[in-house]
Amino acid sequence: MGFIKRIIKSTFREQVPRGRSSFENLTEDQLETHLNIARYGSFLLTDAVRPSYDLQVVPSTGYRHDKFRDEQSGVEIPVIMAAASREFIFDLFFDLIDPLGPEVDVVLETSHEQPSGNHEDLYRENIDLPVLKSVLCEYEDLLLNDGCTGIAVLNPRIPMEVQFDEHKLLIMYGQTLKPFEQILSDYGVDCREEMRFITEAEHVHSSSEEYYQQFRELQYRLGIDI
Repeated sequence: MGFIKRIIKSTFREQVPRGRSSFENLTEDQLETHLNIARYGSFLLTDAVRPSYDLQVVPSTGYRHDKFRDEQSGVEIPVIMAAASREFIFDLFFDLIDPLGPEVDVVLETSHEQPSGNHEDLYRENIDLPVLKSVLCEYEDLLLNDGCTGIAVLNPRIPMEVQFDEHKLLIMYGQTLKPFEQILSDYGVDCREEMRFITEAEHVHSSSEEYYQQFRELQYRLGIDI
């Protein structure tokens, strides 16, 4: 396990929901081979995450409905969780934030230099959506491939929110989800209520010092205090 721990400490962060790790008794060659696999059928992962060695969840395209319960108010908010292949997920994210309106708030989510399982939210209010998109285009590589960076775009006046999280899943919140469902359908992302996501099993995140520095640059470009 020593090699595994060194790899995960320097480049990857392991998330094990329960039980023993499927990476525990791997050789160096077995681990390297697994981490280099990005394609599962027609689904192509970004570099941000990899599933468990025993493929407890096989990555695939689709979405399902869920609900988020606000603990303070007790209100339940409808949710869509979606996974999409690398070839089009960034374009899909950009289209999904269009229904939020011309002016939005943005939250940068980072687990860089955080204890495992924790992250920090950095908030910026009132930014024009075209301006936000222009900045994010310059950091497409970071947003796609850094397993410690996520972003949420929201309009609290509607209210609606779209997250592109550090696992590169798309999560949409709102009392009305039909605009999101239509966009997902346009991209060929089908509803599969039985589907499971990579977050629901063991997986590893990938990051680097270079991505951490890019994250800080993005934070500055968005006018979020460092």
